[in-house]
Amino acid sequence: MGKIDASKLPKHIAVIMDGNGKWALRHHLPKVLGHAEGAKAVDSITEDCRALGIRALTLYALSTENWKRPKKEINALMRLLYDYLEKKYEKLKKNNIRLNAIGRIERFPEKVREKLLWVMQKTSANDGMTLTLALNYGGRQEIADAAKTVALKTKSGDINPENITEDFFNRFLYTKGLPEVDLLIRTSGEMRVSNFLLWQISYAEFYVTKKLWPDFNRAELEKAIIDYQSRNRRYGG
Repeated sequence: MGKIDASKLPKHIAVIMDGNGKWALRHHLPKVLGHAEGAKAVDSITEDCRALGIRALTLYALSTENWKRPKKEINALMRLLYDYLEKKYEKLKKNNIRLNAIGRIERFPEKVREKLLWVMQKTSANDGMTLTLALNYGGRQEIADAAKTVALKTKSGDINPENITEDFFNRFLYTKGLPEVDLLIRTSGEMRVSNFLLWQISYAEFYVTKKLWPDFNRAELEKAIIDYQSRNRRYGG
């Protein structure tokens, strides 16, 4: 644990996993193998967060914009997701990790969607940590979906407009039930949020590393947490 203060851990860490393609290019490998290495990093970091005592981990796995990529790459990502769910279910169960997903998963192939929903249902009682995969996810889309739901319920009389506060609106987001994001990590050195958790990161601490996602390991995770703990979080005060 080194310099990590166990009493000041972030409750919720979110990660923009960037750099799989760059990693493959750097190692003169096909892009799909970069994604495969990235999947290994998902498994490793999930276990590391659980061991450290992090309560929630959210990973940006597939954005709404990623569908613009070549069909071959999308198909490979679907296979990797299915294989991850198939092979890691027992480990999630053993480590008392609940799997959650946010985004419009109805676009996924039926086989993948059914496996995802099955693992989510089978791990729903686990309370050691929540692992959330953002799949076909967009932050603007999430806020628009929540606003539409609130508008319809207001129109039907189920909601009094006077009761709509930030906390109230939060109940209609995909992430309802999860704590707000304390620490947002982005790998590969890019300095943008890429339409990820726009509502939830309002007061998150940002940590950007030039490490590519497949190379992001426990030592890098601990660096990010130590950096987070060195900051004075004033929430605008």
